Amino acid sequence: MATSMVLSKNKIEHVLIDKETFPRDKICGDALSGKVVSELNKINTEYMKEIAGNPTVYTGSYGVRFYSPNGKMLDVPFSNNPENLKHAPGFISPRIKFDNFLFSKANPEFAKISLNTAIEKIIRKDNKVIVILNKNGVFSEEEYDLVVGAEGDRSIVAKELLGDKKQHEHYCAGLRVYYENVSDSHPDKFIELHFLKELLPGYFWIFPMNDGRVNVGIGMLSSYVSKRKVNLRKSLEDIIQNHPEISKRFKSAKVLTPVQGWGLPLGSAKRKISGDNFLLVGDAGSLIDPFTGEGIGNAIVSGRIAGETIVSAINSGRFDAEFLSTYHNTVYRQLSSEINLSHKMQKLARFETLFNFVVNKAIKNQTLRETITCMFEDLDIRAKLKQPSFYFKLLFNK
Repeated sequence: MATSMVLSKNKIEHVLIDKETFPRDKICGDALSGKVVSELNKINTEYMKEIAGNPTVYTGSYGVRFYSPNGKMLDVPFSNNPENLKHAPGFISPRIKFDNFLFSKANPEFAKISLNTAIEKIIRKDNKVIVILNKNGVFSEEEYDLVVGAEGDRSIVAKELLGDKKQHEHYCAGLRVYYENVSDSHPDKFIELHFLKELLPGYFWIFPMNDGRVNVGIGMLSSYVSKRKVNLRKSLEDIIQNHPEISKRFKSAKVLTPVQGWGLPLGSAKRKISGDNFLLVGDAGSLIDPFTGEGIGNAIVSGRIAGETIVSAINSGRFDAEFLSTYHNTVYRQLSSEINLSHKMQKLARFETLFNFVVNKAIKNQTLRETITCMFEDLDIRAKLKQPSFYFKLLFNK
């Protein structure tokens, strides 16, 4: 939707195609990080005013609570400057609500909307893209100068125009279920990431909401699931029922939904996200944070940049791979430092003793905590990593 918002702002006509209708659910952790807040403000400052003004749907979240394998707890705020905030730095909201909010912002003056429409095939021909559509059993053929793949994990644009294949070492399997009456959540609705020994480098999560519901889930690299022959559903149930600390919090809890699963294509493998007549955004471009599993922020970042690139492409009359590579380069220039740091942290999480050491270090070291905050706050980590004083403070517990 971010791409559509930018195109509409520039009065460019375009088509939105979705195989579903809205509102519709999407399996997700439901966390909206500081990056989401920042990016929505770049597109339209009124959007965040609406979200912050609706606490029934959007739960204000002020940080993340990490639990290391040895049980140590580390609280990291979403903002290093909370006194300057006009509203919560992050939010938690069911995707069925948030996605419908974004969809409601589509401008019908410039966006032609086609719902319940599946893309059957995509063919590139004579510097155009031919899209075969299926709307309720009625097939049609449309021709476009450019298509944007924003269909998530199983993007047909990526498959047809890029020959995309899943890489298990850069792919995460996740499960989600909703509960109510889970006890002892942080008063400021910190999201919780529990790095349990048996899940490393994955984690178990608890994301609380104002209405008493809690998004509970588990995620693990697909390569580890296969190698260890892990039954994720059984692992999720076992943690909730038998973990010595976590199970106490579910003593009076009630399950509200079935357990559902989805895949997360991680950004740890830099891949091609543009080519002749196409761009890939968000999960379709494998841009999910490899440590936290957060994907909405990077989806909006890439969607905004895609919109800006399309404006330039139309003005230049060019939709070739060379011109559109500007999008690829801009996205990775903005996200690569953060993704690389997250990938290093994910690798660190594979080693229990080392991960325990870093969490213990972060509990005592403000500089390290602030660096982790930057990952959620949409600050430029590159600037921090280039400062010699950063490493001095890191080494000497400043």
